[in-house]
Amino acid sequence: MSLPRFFLENQVLAAETEAVFPLRLETDDAKHARVLRLTAGEHIAVIDADQDYFECEIVDFADELPLVSIARHEDASEAGPQVILLQGLAKGDKMETVIRHATEVGVAAFVPLTCVRSIVKLDAKKAAAKTERWRAIAKSAAMQSGQARVPEVAEPVSVREAAAMLGQATAVLVCWEEAPETASLSEAVHDALLATCTPADDARIAVVVGPEGGLAEEEVQLLLGCNGRARLVTLGPSILRTETAGIVAPALALYELGGMGNRPSPTYEGNRG
Repeated sequence: MSLPRFFLENQVLAAETEAVFPLRLETDDAKHARVLRLTAGEHIAVIDADQDYFECEIVDFADELPLVSIARHEDASEAGPQVILLQGLAKGDKMETVIRHATEVGVAAFVPLTCVRSIVKLDAKKAAAKTERWRAIAKSAAMQSGQARVPEVAEPVSVREAAAMLGQATAVLVCWEEAPETASLSEAVHDALLATCTPADDARIAVVVGPEGGLAEEEVQLLLGCNGRARLVTLGPSILRTETAGIVAPALALYELGGMGNRPSPTYEGNRG
């Protein structure tokens, strides 16, 4: 059984000088720890502010914060491939669903997109509040699913602003319902790895999914023009909801990079020379 996992934002455990010390959890995380009814002798997994992994033993939890000792320490894990999801703003709680489940899959970052066909329109105040909510969901999902890092969640940007960010991506995969049946996501990923001589573990892949109404053609053209390795991709003949595509597409990209239980083919390991 996996250990309960917590992320620290401002505490480096290697810098602690006492054998027993308070674990400076965020307020919501401390509440979560109390809900779990953690008691002395139990172990938890902790990723500190330096991204180092520690297994800690609860010594006491009588106060607001648990007192712990370090039972085991491992070096920070290798970053591995990064898949960034650029998701068109969707109505209701669909964005929360995408962020929660795509975090569980292993998405490294989220960029919410304000699209021409987005039903949801957010002013600056609402966008900031929504972003904080999404960041909390990403953190909770990362804790629950045992991720090594909490995904970054950006504030909403326009498609034009997003396109300006993607010039250095290994590949940009634009999921569009009008993409031809031959627009293979697998081929787009592998062709980009070969073209850039990038090992799968070093890849940075951007996946773009539109809102309920899909991406407008002018938005697609902006995205295809932002990077020489930007490609249209299809997710098959089924008509997927935006919240389904936002989970399936990055999962497929991660699979092609050796994640999701897959093993990368040595053909696509790239050449650093």
